Amino acid sequence: QVQLVESGGGLVQPGGSLRLSCAASGFTLDYYSIGWFRQAPGKEREGVSYISSSGSSTYYADSVQGRFTISRDNGKNMVYLQMNNLKPEDTAVYYCAANPQSWGTWIEGDYRYWGQGTQVTVSS
Repeated sequence: QVQLVESGGGLVQPGGSLRLSCAASGFTLDYYSIGWFRQAPGKEREGVSYISSSGSSTYYADSVQGRFTISRDNGKNMVYLQMNNLKPEDTAVYYCAANPQSWGTWIEGDYRYWGQGTQVTVSS
């Protein structure tokens, strides 16, 4: 059974950090680019970051550039999103998704597999 499972979300104060994990099962991530997307209440889902299949290329939304870092460990079939200096506007459900194209895109329709999401809440 093909699955992506996110973990690591939670409640954090502004300025704090969280590390999200995305675990794949039922398929190998080696040939997939991986994206992180988020959806805040009442808003459209938006792209946060994505990483190429090899890990050599990474991309970030302007709103998280310099604060978030995406990485992957293909040997463990895992992808991570390190989130630092979190702000209240980062509050959202965060999703990881797998794209069979090696280079990655911001286009949600290009992503074949999606996780169920993990809630991140930034509040004092």
